[in-house]
Amino acid sequence: MKHLLDQARRQAVKLPRAVWSPTADGLRRWALASVIVNAGITVTGAAVRVTGSGLGCPTWPRCTPDSFVPVAHGEISAVNMAVEFGNRLLTFVVLIAGVACLVAALRMPSRRRDLVRLAWLQPIGVAAQALWGGLVVRSVLNPVTVSMHFLISIGLIAAAFALYARSKEGDAAPERLVHRDIRVLSLALTAAVAALLVVGVVVAGTGPHSGDAMASRFRFDVETVARIHADVAYLVVGLTFALLFALRVTGAPRHVRRAALTLLAVELAQGIVGYVQYFLAVPAFLVGLHVLGSTLVWIHTLRVVYAMRSRGPLETPVGDHDRLGSVAVPA
Repeated sequence: MKHLLDQARRQAVKLPRAVWSPTADGLRRWALASVIVNAGITVTGAAVRVTGSGLGCPTWPRCTPDSFVPVAHGEISAVNMAVEFGNRLLTFVVLIAGVACLVAALRMPSRRRDLVRLAWLQPIGVAAQALWGGLVVRSVLNPVTVSMHFLISIGLIAAAFALYARSKEGDAAPERLVHRDIRVLSLALTAAVAALLVVGVVVAGTGPHSGDAMASRFRFDVETVARIHADVAYLVVGLTFALLFALRVTGAPRHVRRAALTLLAVELAQGIVGYVQYFLAVPAFLVGLHVLGSTLVWIHTLRVVYAMRSRGPLETPVGDHDRLGSVAVPA
């Protein structure tokens, strides 16, 4: 019995250390979770818009002038209030993932400055996104503020993916796994995808599904901006084909070619959804699916870029100039 009690005490001492001394694998899982929840909240944001629930909670930070949670309101549907309030609640899920990334980066035994910097972007970005959400409500869903709301999420996804990719690597000097010109081509592709996302939010801000009858719209011709969006999409697919061909003929590593091929498949699927929703007069369900597709295109583009270089195995020692002291501050 005494032996069992001693063993239990030893385990109790070890448990807090395990909780408060995260491994690189634990940080990587939290970073992946952050990528997923940030992508998820973009889709729920689209659901808010296509269901006309953009002003389901007409004030911010309260849902109504007198309550932080939905209450019966004669002028607003209970469903609209629930949809909008549910999207607000998901912000706390994103924040939890972001804070977990930061704590994990700060508490790792071999703390790395680059990981801490990227981890700080998570909770800071979520806070900025929440404040911007308040501006969206107060501006009565002005299309500029709504568009920026989506693009901030895209930026948060990029930061979370960077943290995920870097947490799998060591800290050696970057080594290119492909020819320099192919690397340049991948960066051009990334810029084209970013432009595609920007044009996409302009189309969304011009067409139907404004989020509420009171919301204003961009004063562009929807046919014109839709054609521009399609043209940029053709450019993205063309650059991806060129990248995949270049990787093939130069004998690039298999995992890089696989990442580029997956990106092409996601782009083609996204293109099919885009054309179907256009010819079916933009049904709500396909709008949400198209928003999901846009985040997947962005994530897989980032995956291609990070696959093209290596910074050594994870156990590569970190130089003294990259270590932080006992007290960590935002870099």
